[in-house]
Amino acid sequence: MTYTGDVTVGSAPAIRELTGLTVTKVAVGTHNNNAYLLRCASDGSQLLIDAASEAPVLLRLIGDAGLTTVVTTHQHWDHHGALKEIVSATGARSIAGTDDAAAIPVVTETVNDGDTITVGDCTLEVIHVVGHTPGSIVLLYREPGGIAHLWTGDSLFPGGVGATGGDKDKFTSLINDVSTKLFDRLPDDTWFYPGHGNDSTLGAERPSLPEWRARGW
Repeated sequence: MTYTGDVTVGSAPAIRELTGLTVTKVAVGTHNNNAYLLRCASDGSQLLIDAASEAPVLLRLIGDAGLTTVVTTHQHWDHHGALKEIVSATGARSIAGTDDAAAIPVVTETVNDGDTITVGDCTLEVIHVVGHTPGSIVLLYREPGGIAHLWTGDSLFPGGVGATGGDKDKFTSLINDVSTKLFDRLPDDTWFYPGHGNDSTLGAERPSLPEWRARGW
């Protein structure tokens, strides 16, 4: 089946085969959070992005292959509700952005802008995007011979950047970071996977950047 990234709580996961990496997307919890399981093709190592909720669902997704790492994109509770249970069950290391780590239940390592996280022989680059929270991170995977892929947490969605509670300074920081660190750096075919809802591409959203900046959210 063609991957669309369209999942709902209780639906079957969506699976996308990339060069070197398999992405499995599932929706969990009352806030319809997305969780993403990345599996390295070379050795089967697995990494989970946002242990948001419903630990039994996530553990079934992980299966017998085990889990090496959980990355939490930011400190909001709906993105780490199952983290303690997942780490306890799998022994995985738990990684988060330095400036959000204190608000996340279990963190064994912190990362900053430009750091890398590996799953097998696949490398994810950490991009620090400030505004939705102080320590929000985006993960970048450059598919060998293919396109770039971003896991954006709640910093970027189809239709706009993440919520900043009406705080103009936080919004300015977020729209500037998203513009310079994502849109200015990466091409239109870059696919992004947000913390809630459907996926999109930078090309589909790029024409709306001036509108987002003007409206202030």
